[in-house]
Amino acid sequence: MAGKLMRAIQYDSYGGGADGLKHVEVPVPTPNKDEVLIKLEATSLNPLDVRFQKGVARPFVPRKFPVIPCADVAGEVVEVGSNVVKFKAGDKVVALLNTIIGGGLAEYAVAKESLTVQRPEEVSAAEGAGLPIAALTAHKALVDISGIKLDGSGPRMNILVTAASGGVGHYAVQLAKLGNAHVTGTCGARNIEFVKSLGADEVLDYKTPEGATLKSPSGRKYDVVVHCARDIPWSTFEPNLSDTGKVIDLTPGPSSMCTYVWKKLTFSKKQLLPLILIPKEDKELKLLVKLVKEGKLKTMFDSKHPLSKAQDAWAKCLDGHATGKIIVEI
Repeated sequence: MAGKLMRAIQYDSYGGGADGLKHVEVPVPTPNKDEVLIKLEATSLNPLDVRFQKGVARPFVPRKFPVIPCADVAGEVVEVGSNVVKFKAGDKVVALLNTIIGGGLAEYAVAKESLTVQRPEEVSAAEGAGLPIAALTAHKALVDISGIKLDGSGPRMNILVTAASGGVGHYAVQLAKLGNAHVTGTCGARNIEFVKSLGADEVLDYKTPEGATLKSPSGRKYDVVVHCARDIPWSTFEPNLSDTGKVIDLTPGPSSMCTYVWKKLTFSKKQLLPLILIPKEDKELKLLVKLVKEGKLKTMFDSKHPLSKAQDAWAKCLDGHATGKIIVEI
């Protein structure tokens, strides 16, 4: 593929929103020894992608401009590095690209072999592309931190998922139900039936006075809160937690970090735990793809857009009210 050009979407400065995205032609990337080159079929957007453009991690991310954003992809391997042993040209895959470098809004991208998994024919490119960041984050919160057993063999927990209709939230509801949890979800009124369809036992409209308190309609105290929303203070969570309840904050800000430190210093049994996803191997992503294949986990779509309309997908993501995943098909 050396010397070939590909279509891509990039931005060359912080800010600018959807209007800051430019359609360009750039060289097809060359895989390193431990990488595969993928002809992309679908890419999913995450809130982190648009936050990077806004400058939330400046000056560290992006590393340099211009940048091709997005990291969750699915497609077909067309070339492999010299040290790659798990894949060959023609393999259908799902991959998580380097989240700092990106590269997903393009016709081709390179991915580490260690963060690429086979995609069976039962799993569409769009279904697979929705998984990496969002479903891995939900899995880490529920399985690694909370101790949920996805085969349902663990103790029954009471779990609250805020923003349960969003990208991470809709996976978290489904995974929690696989773990035999009692699940309460929050969302806007238009998505109540959607969240119920995912398996939630109770759904709160966060815009109502009752929903804003986060109190379980059945009076349960939460063992775990998977907090996918923003701007809810600790004082709202605390009275709704069990004696050893924990809030796993997926979008931690300065206030969350202060609460985390304070709870540690005071040996509080109730904890706020910030979650930063840094995957290093493919084991969890393999499991998630397997669950989709078996029909136990579903990627639900807010919308699908062609690469030529990537700005529309970006604007949807910026709006912050997606129901499920936003996909760009290539």
